[in-house]
Amino acid sequence: MAKQHAPFRYDYVGSFLRPEKLKEARKALEEGKITAEELKAVEDEAIRDLVKKQKEAGYHVITDGEFRRSTWHLDFMWGFEGVAHKKTEQGIAFQGEDAMLDDTWLTGKIRVGTHPFVEHFRFVKALEDEHTVAKQTIPAPAQFFAQMLIPGNLEQTRKVYKTDEELMEDIAEGYRKVIRDLYDAGCRNLQLDDCTWGLLVAEGFAGSREEIQESAEKFVKVNNLAIQNQPEDLVITTHVCRGNYHSAYFSSGAYDPIAKPLFGEEQVDAFYLEYDDERSGSFAPLAEVTGEKKVVLGLITTKSPVLEEKEEVKKRIYEAAKYIPLDRLYLSPQCGFASCEIGNKLTEEEQWAKLALVKEIAEEVWG
Repeated sequence: MAKQHAPFRYDYVGSFLRPEKLKEARKALEEGKITAEELKAVEDEAIRDLVKKQKEAGYHVITDGEFRRSTWHLDFMWGFEGVAHKKTEQGIAFQGEDAMLDDTWLTGKIRVGTHPFVEHFRFVKALEDEHTVAKQTIPAPAQFFAQMLIPGNLEQTRKVYKTDEELMEDIAEGYRKVIRDLYDAGCRNLQLDDCTWGLLVAEGFAGSREEIQESAEKFVKVNNLAIQNQPEDLVITTHVCRGNYHSAYFSSGAYDPIAKPLFGEEQVDAFYLEYDDERSGSFAPLAEVTGEKKVVLGLITTKSPVLEEKEEVKKRIYEAAKYIPLDRLYLSPQCGFASCEIGNKLTEEEQWAKLALVKEIAEEVWG
């Protein structure tokens, strides 16, 4: 499996529902009842058990389920110098629910030493076997960039960085350092999770077409700056979605307005794309995918325990194949099962049933 890379015909995004024992341990740490070392022991045990289940499910990629994080993106940012955070009082408005994600902002120039995610990866890497390879997920550089430019952060960010270009350069430099360290730790499969595109295509987004284009160009630029000149055997993919918090979503909108910059210019090897319902639009924008880039169709939802109709999913795969060859298409859920610690509204048993369905469909379509 040393030469095997994501995506696989049946695949997944990365995060899994946290076991209750892990949730309880994290709460106990916050309350001062256990030490960080005791929490780590619980995390280690939970991750070993998760990887065992991933292998038993027949998957060729393993992750730590993001079990050491509270959120899919902010914990990564907290690993950089110049970034502060605190518990939020307002949260972020998702469809039907406020996502209670820590306020996260800049206090100084962005720098990074030894990022904790590197050690997290080493733990999973050691659990590989001849049938599996480890994948590391991190938020895309564009996500870091956008976080520091949200209305509540912009004034503080401008005290540190006068221009977007300066901010992009330091983010990209920090990412290159982390990616290099991950590579040296044995990482050959890196996934950049990116919700910034969902914001640009959101229904009701106030920006003009020109403003959308300008933002899209900046997102592509910072992402490409961060991953330029990487080793040839490091596969870098990206996952694009519209928010995933406790089965709620942040935005709706088709890929059409951002297809050319995202699918045409971003220098990744594959796209994991949210396509589990009508909020994502048609497959037509896939015609903009350039070169030999691959597309992982997120046709199975993690937001609901209801299993999809197998034949309907297969039909949609063949619809997508009208725009990109079938041999460059793959299948996965549309997002993780627990992008944040709270997790989506389904049980662990229902989570594994979803993944069993993904595998079954992929084997029938691609053999």
